[in-house]
Amino acid sequence: MTGSRQELEQLYNESIKIIKEGHVVTGKIVAIKQKEVLVDVGFKSEGVVPITEFSKADLEVGKEIEFFLESIENDAGNIVLSREKAISIQGWDQVVKFSHEGTLIEGRPVKKVKGGFLVDVMGIEGFLPLSLSAFKNIADKDILYKSFQFKIVKVNNLRRSIILSRREAVQKERDVAKDRIWQELKIGSIVPGTVKAITDFGAFIDLGGVDGLLHITDMSWSKISHPSEIVALGGKIEVVILNLDKESGKISLGLKQRMPDPWSDIVSKFSVGAKVKGKVVNILPYGVFVELEKGVEGLIHVSEISWTKRINNPQEMFAVGDMLETQIISVDKDSRRISLSLKQLEQNPWLDAESKYAQGSTVSGKVRGFTDYGAFVELDNSLEGMIHVSDMSWTKRIGHPQDVLKKGQKVDVMVISVDSQNRRIALGLKQLQENPWGKIAEKYPLDTVLEAEVVNLTDFGVFVKMEDDLEGLIYSSEIDKDSVSKLNPGNKIQVKVIKVDVEQAKIGLTARI
Repeated sequence: MTGSRQELEQLYNESIKIIKEGHVVTGKIVAIKQKEVLVDVGFKSEGVVPITEFSKADLEVGKEIEFFLESIENDAGNIVLSREKAISIQGWDQVVKFSHEGTLIEGRPVKKVKGGFLVDVMGIEGFLPLSLSAFKNIADKDILYKSFQFKIVKVNNLRRSIILSRREAVQKERDVAKDRIWQELKIGSIVPGTVKAITDFGAFIDLGGVDGLLHITDMSWSKISHPSEIVALGGKIEVVILNLDKESGKISLGLKQRMPDPWSDIVSKFSVGAKVKGKVVNILPYGVFVELEKGVEGLIHVSEISWTKRINNPQEMFAVGDMLETQIISVDKDSRRISLSLKQLEQNPWLDAESKYAQGSTVSGKVRGFTDYGAFVELDNSLEGMIHVSDMSWTKRIGHPQDVLKKGQKVDVMVISVDSQNRRIALGLKQLQENPWGKIAEKYPLDTVLEAEVVNLTDFGVFVKMEDDLEGLIYSSEIDKDSVSKLNPGNKIQVKVIKVDVEQAKIGLTARI
């Protein structure tokens, strides 16, 4: 009997778990009462836990959960357990682990205090300094009792207190989001974005954590002056991924690529010789750009505006928005260029210019403009001819055409030559008068000595006036340098004729008499 009693006692003792105070143990809920819950932790007596320490999800008979063993036996002979302390201990272990790993942890700000917020993290009270909160310009009602991710930046094991940072968590969330987006992005895919910034060369688009550049040349098939014509700050937009460079962090985006390229079938739409209408969209010194359809522009070069008029400034003739009918003279798909012409719509007046303006005939015209070497004369309100300075006077040296003619002046001129192919008409003013050089040669034979008036001093000689509209040149070799240095325009000087060139209309003189 004695041996049997000892065996039973041994079996009883072995069935009881070895548990210690101050440890977390696993227990099974065996009964739920109004104010308390009975828990079996495998000891000879059951534990009692206030019902207020349980969540609704945990209140279930037979459910096994963990408790903190405060005392093996109280005055009533029951084990004293705490669900809240078990949660706190487990939470602290997790906190320490997350702190070491740098893992983000979820928490809820529950109170605003001086210098920051108190945050509930797994049942542990943490402190979030304002400087690390990232809650600038956010109302308290949108912060308190809302869940956020935090990074644990400091742990005090003795006090079981932690310092949190929302700012570092936000940065980590952004980094994670960036990595995720980089993994998701693919060249050719269409993605949504928000216009973050606009510059002269394009717009930066936020793709949800990473930025891409939408260059101005990839915004529209049509030419635009500034990105703000297409996008607005803060605007939502869908763009195509053109290129990805994760190493440099650069993403190239396109907007026009979402639409068909209007130049892909340009040859079938616009053929050489066809007449087309379009709107003037840009005017430059070398020509006028005309929009033929969205994304397709042609250029009227200044040389294709008029058969007869010299176009120095197209802005004097056209304005942006003007509607023009033009003729296509070339289409270059590869270079994306269309050349247009206005003058091709009119008959070329140069075709019958030679028959209309016979060589040697006298015609009337109006002076339209000047260059340093001549004057342009409009003939019959169509073609223009030019009087070269050398054809303005038989005897007078012309410094500038405006010394002889004025703009708008009507003049009679002789047609010297007509070159239809190169579109040139040479006109003469002096040819309407008799060439006086035969008589001049008779009047001033070689060795004639006379007094002349200094007109101009040059490196190659001194020009002097022999009579009205007649000048001669004292060669530099025919006058002493000392004498030249003392001369001024208007001075009188004795000269001798040493050369009369009737062909070249020149008189050579010497001051060595």
